[in-house]
Amino acid sequence: MRLKNITVLSVLLLWSCLLAAQDKKPIQLSDMVKIVTVSDPEFMPDGKNVIFVKSFIETNKEKEYEYKSQVLMMDVANPEIVKVLNSPSYDLSSYSLSPDGKKLAFTKAWEGKSQVWILPLDGGEAQVLTSEKHGASGPTWSPDSKKILFSISMPMWAMEGAPSWTYPRPGREFGDEPNYAAIKDGLSKDSTKTDMDGNVAELRAWLAKNASKNDPTVIDRVNFLGERGLSTDISFRHLGVIDVATKKSEILTSGYQSFGGAAWSPDGTYILASSIKSEEHPDDIQDSDLYKINLSDKAISIFLQKENYRLSSPQFSPDGKLILISGQQTEDRAFNQSLIGTVKTDGSGLKWFTEELDRRVGDAKWSGDSKSVYFSGANEGGIALYRATVSNGKVNTVISGPVGINSFDVLGEKLVYSKTEVSNPSEIYAATIEGKNEKVLTHYNSVWLADRWVSQPIAHRFEQDGFNVDYWVMPPYGLKEGQKYPTLLEMHGGPTAMWGPGESSMWHEFQVLAGRGYGVVYANPRGSGGYGKSFQKGNYQDWGDGPAKDVLTALDKAGEEYSWIDEDQLVLTGGSYAGYLAAWIVGHDNRFKAALAQRGVYELTFFMGEGNAWRLVPNYFGYPWEEGVKEILEYNSPQTYVQNIETPLMIFHGDNDLRTGVRQSELLYKSLKILGKPVEYVRYPNEGHELSRSGAVHRRLDRMGRIVEFFERYVEHPN
Repeated sequence: MRLKNITVLSVLLLWSCLLAAQDKKPIQLSDMVKIVTVSDPEFMPDGKNVIFVKSFIETNKEKEYEYKSQVLMMDVANPEIVKVLNSPSYDLSSYSLSPDGKKLAFTKAWEGKSQVWILPLDGGEAQVLTSEKHGASGPTWSPDSKKILFSISMPMWAMEGAPSWTYPRPGREFGDEPNYAAIKDGLSKDSTKTDMDGNVAELRAWLAKNASKNDPTVIDRVNFLGERGLSTDISFRHLGVIDVATKKSEILTSGYQSFGGAAWSPDGTYILASSIKSEEHPDDIQDSDLYKINLSDKAISIFLQKENYRLSSPQFSPDGKLILISGQQTEDRAFNQSLIGTVKTDGSGLKWFTEELDRRVGDAKWSGDSKSVYFSGANEGGIALYRATVSNGKVNTVISGPVGINSFDVLGEKLVYSKTEVSNPSEIYAATIEGKNEKVLTHYNSVWLADRWVSQPIAHRFEQDGFNVDYWVMPPYGLKEGQKYPTLLEMHGGPTAMWGPGESSMWHEFQVLAGRGYGVVYANPRGSGGYGKSFQKGNYQDWGDGPAKDVLTALDKAGEEYSWIDEDQLVLTGGSYAGYLAAWIVGHDNRFKAALAQRGVYELTFFMGEGNAWRLVPNYFGYPWEEGVKEILEYNSPQTYVQNIETPLMIFHGDNDLRTGVRQSELLYKSLKILGKPVEYVRYPNEGHELSRSGAVHRRLDRMGRIVEFFERYVEHPN
C-alpha cells in the first residue's frame, strides 16, 4: 500500500499497538530458540499430502543448543494429521521425492563424508545408498524412480592428466613434483626421494611433502579464501548415477570442468546440466553453458550456448516439449537481474519471460499442464510469487505485498508455500493456484506467539536524487501518547540485500529491540535489491554518500512524522556492508548517542586483499591501480574519516570471518583506541560471516544481548 497522506493510518496502527501491548508481553531475547522455520513444501503425486522440512533449535543432554531439522508429511485437508519421516538431524539437506511418491532421497553424513540416503515412505528406516570416496550430494530421481543422479566433488589432485591452463607458479610445470595428497589416498605410487640437500627434484619433493600437510600452505590461486578457512585446493563437480535396487553406480562426467543443476530427460536417456569447459583457470570463469550427457555412452556435447549469457538450471516441462532455464546477461554481471525463460528440446527458440520484470528471480517451477511457469523474486520489501504464461510470455503476480514467499510447490489447481509475515516468521500455507482462499496448515510459531506483542512496521516512501526509497517505522512496546522513545536506525548489508516486512532474517532482532522500548527505522537505500537494475546500480562508486543520505533522510522523515521519536536519543547499527555504512555515518554525522558496526569493511583497498567477497571492489569501483580508482576507494573508505568519529562505537567480528576479514575491524578499533575515542571490540571465536543467522546459538544470543546492553548505556527511556 502506498499512501501520500498516512497520518490517520499511522495513528490507528499506533493505537492498536498500544492496546495490544496492555495484555501481551513483547518478544524476548530467549524466544529466538522457539522460532521454527518450515520450508521446501512439495506435493505428493496424489495431491493429498505435502512433504516439508521443519528446522528448529533444541537442547541436548549437556544443555547446549543444537540446530535440528526433519522431514514431515502432512494431510492438506486435515493438517492436524502429520507423519514424522525421520529423526531430528543437524546435517539433513537436499531432500528429493521420487516421482512415484514411494521414497525420499536426501543428503546426510556417513563415515565422515556426505552421502545420499533413501527413506521408504511406507515404513522402515533410512539407509545410506552411495559410498563415494569423495562424498555424494544433490540427489535427483530419474523419471521412472529407479535411479538417482548425484554430484561429487573431485579434488584436482585426484584427477588424471593436466589442465589446459598454464601452471600458476612460474618456472614450474604440472606434475613436476610428487602428489603427496594422492599418495596418501592410495591414488599414486610416486616415490621420488625427498632430500632438502638433494637435487632440485628431490628438494621439490621434500617441499611438496611439507605442503601436503599444510605446513606451510602454498597458495597459487586468487580465490584462496573460503568462508571460514583457506581454500587453496581446486575441486570440480561431477555427476554420477546409481541404481537404487542394485546400488551399482558410475560416474558420468570427468575432466577439468564442473557440472551442476542437472535434470533428467523425460525418457531418462540423457541429462542436461550447466557447465563450461575450463580452458582458463576456474577462478577466472564465471559463465556457464548447457551440456547434454548421454547415459548410454557418456558422450558430452554442448546443448545451448549464448554469447554474453550465463545459462543454468534446466527443467523439462511435464509434457516434455519445452525446457525451463535460468540465465543472466554477463556484460554487467554485478548488476544485471536474473532471467527465466524456455527453450525447445533441440536447443532452439530461446525466449525470456522476465526481462521487463527487472527483478532477481528464481525457484522456478512448471505448472502441471505445462502452460505456466511459477517463480519467486524479491520485490520492494517482500518476496513475491509470479506466474508467466508460456504461450505469450506475460507475467502476472500471484502473491505480493509485505510478505515473503520463501519456497513453494504447485500441483493441478493447488498451491502450497512457506511464508514470512510480521505477525509470524514462518508457517506453511495452502491456496488455490491463483493465490486465493489462503489456509494456514502449520502452527509451530503461532502457539508461542499467542501471548506476545508484535510491533507492526508502517511503510513509507520518498523520492530523492531520482530514486524512490522505501522505509518502515516500527513503534516501541508500551507506547504512550505524549512520551518520546529512543529510536534505532537499522541498515542492511549486501549492499544488494533488501529488507521489508517479508524478510525473515531480521524478524527476531527487530522485535526484540522494539520490545525493549526502541522505535526501529529501516530502509532500502539506493543499491538495494528488489527494485530493479538502475536502483541496484545507484551506489556505483558511491558506497558512502548516497546510501547514507537515503537512510538518514528516512530517519529524518520518520522523526517528522512520529512525535514519539526522540531525536536526541538515536542509535545506529548494521552488519557487513551496513557495518561499513555505520562507520561511514559516524565519521560524518554526530547525531547518534551510540553506534554498533558489525562484521564490516572499513578500508576498501585492504578489503580487496583480505575478503573472499573481494570482487565487490572491482565491480563497484575498479582496481586500485586503474586511473583515478585509488582516490575513489580512499574517499569511500570509512577508515579515511576515523579521526572524525566521536560517537561511542562497538565493533563485532568473528574470528573466522573471511568474507569481509577480521583485520578490517581491528584496523578500525586500533585506530580509534589510539585516538582515545570511546570504542569497544567484540571478537567471536569460531564464527564466520553468518554469525547472526547460523552461528552457534549461544553466540547469537550473546550478540543480541550485547546490542541491547550497549545501547542501554547511552539512551534514556520514558518512565
